[in-house]
Amino acid sequence: MSKLPVTVVTGFLGAGKTTLLRNLLQNNQGRRIAVIVNEFGEVGIDGDLLRDCQVCDESEVSLANNGNTSNNTSNNTNNILELANGCLCCTVQEEFLPTMQALIARRDELDCVVIETSGLALPKPLVQAFRWPEIRTSATVDSVVTVVDCEALAKGDLVGDLDALEAQRQADDSLDHDTPIEELFEDQLGCADMVLLTKVDRVESGELTQVKNWLAHELTAGVKVLTCQNGKLSPDVLLGLNAAVEDHLDSRHSHHDHHEDGGAHEHDDDITSIPLTLEREFEPKALVQTLSQLVSEQEIYRIKGFVAVPGKSMRLVLNGVGKRFDYFYDRPWRSGETRQTKLVVIGHNLSSEQVLAAFS
Repeated sequence: MSKLPVTVVTGFLGAGKTTLLRNLLQNNQGRRIAVIVNEFGEVGIDGDLLRDCQVCDESEVSLANNGNTSNNTSNNTNNILELANGCLCCTVQEEFLPTMQALIARRDELDCVVIETSGLALPKPLVQAFRWPEIRTSATVDSVVTVVDCEALAKGDLVGDLDALEAQRQADDSLDHDTPIEELFEDQLGCADMVLLTKVDRVESGELTQVKNWLAHELTAGVKVLTCQNGKLSPDVLLGLNAAVEDHLDSRHSHHDHHEDGGAHEHDDDITSIPLTLEREFEPKALVQTLSQLVSEQEIYRIKGFVAVPGKSMRLVLNGVGKRFDYFYDRPWRSGETRQTKLVVIGHNLSSEQVLAAFS
């Protein structure tokens, strides 16, 4: 049987990777897709969001926390796996290898694999893992897709909320590279087979042209730049590039080709992740107003989660990066499911009491 094709989706925090994958799963056109999510934090909101995309039911998903994939081979329908133990490029042997081996063992049940890396992962070390003897004869990197926030680039920034990205960096104890954001972005572009520009509806046509022209000078000749609004892209475009990236890594620029593992990396112990489970329902606009006030009072980088809305049979997904909040309804509440609001608040030196007080 042919090698298992793997698409690596990289890009900064908030660029739209999870939205892209969610749309792919909902419009898979009959493809049997396994997804690996490099989620970080106490509550896997991104993993839950993908699992609840109305494609897989509860018996068809799996959680692979801390590199423990012992349950992944026991159920032949485990198609969404979450690696929640830090930056995937830094934990590739402990986290990634056993997960890929479990998926390779199910080759006849899968058409492809998609990996969503964290916003801090260097793409090249992950692709290099496909040269390992345990993987190289059975799996191949179909392509590396880099998701880029067009709105941020139009403003002269590389990421929509730099503070949120830095908080993610400081909170990840497994991270062994303190890469400048500019170098990390160049590595993401240098390894890309395709670049997807998101949030294009938030920029003027002239700004979009300027961003595309700038990217054309930064990318290797032949790398296509596509616009992608709300994660909507045909799987025929996203999958099946057959690039065999692991065979051509030397031609892909990276600041870390000679990077050696090891060395000390300082972490800020004051970065806090506060999970909230509230037995309450909220009107979306009122909740955003409350959260906006909270953000103005404390150093909060990211708020995300699920919300119960009065009189609505659908669950609300909320995502806040800095002072910007977005929300949408993703699926109906299931029969017997508790209607509650679950949020994760990530920031610097946060007080659980003060955060909870905002909802009293």
